Amino acid sequence: MRYSRTLKENGPRYLASSAVVSAEVLKIFMCTLLIFSENNFSLTAMYELLNKEILNKPVELVKLAVPAGIYTLQNNLLYIALSNLDAATYQVTYQLKILTTALFSVSMLGKKLGSYQWLSLLFLMAGVTLVQLPVESLGDSEQNVMSASSQFVGLIAVLMACVSSGFAGVYFEKILKGTSQSLWLRNIQLGAVLVIAATFLYGYEQKPASSSTNKV
Repeated sequence: MRYSRTLKENGPRYLASSAVVSAEVLKIFMCTLLIFSENNFSLTAMYELLNKEILNKPVELVKLAVPAGIYTLQNNLLYIALSNLDAATYQVTYQLKILTTALFSVSMLGKKLGSYQWLSLLFLMAGVTLVQLPVESLGDSEQNVMSASSQFVGLIAVLMACVSSGFAGVYFEKILKGTSQSLWLRNIQLGAVLVIAATFLYGYEQKPASSSTNKV
């Protein structure tokens, strides 16, 4: 992801929303294959299951609208973060999603964490803080300011992605605990709603590009 977002090339770069849509379509395809194998490779049985559990239960799709929208936001934020941060800083900072997931698990699911677990989370926060400390460089001052500004944008994006990842993950877990549907079916439902949300975002991102092209 980092390489594809920073590679110097002629022409416009691909839109992050198109990559998000492609990834979710692939997930839906893989989950469908798993359901197909669980139903003894019977197309009829798979169709009946999908029709019963997904198409005939629109309320379940509505429930997944919240995590789907948040996941769409999160996935696009990750591309923004990787466009403005180096891979190592991004990778370490994104581990804060462990902390946000733990906090949402305590508040939403009523889980209890032991003293060693809280201590581990504190060490994680300390590590992320150390990574963000400024490093002296020998480059031009204007270039350093632009670099600092870019890093700030990337840091805000990855922190927002951590919060959204923690909330959406715990919310999705809460939904899974209250249903008898398999994980693959839930992923297909989630992916379908997410594709719709990401497609709308893709269309929104296309408008400025189309208008600027027409002007030229």
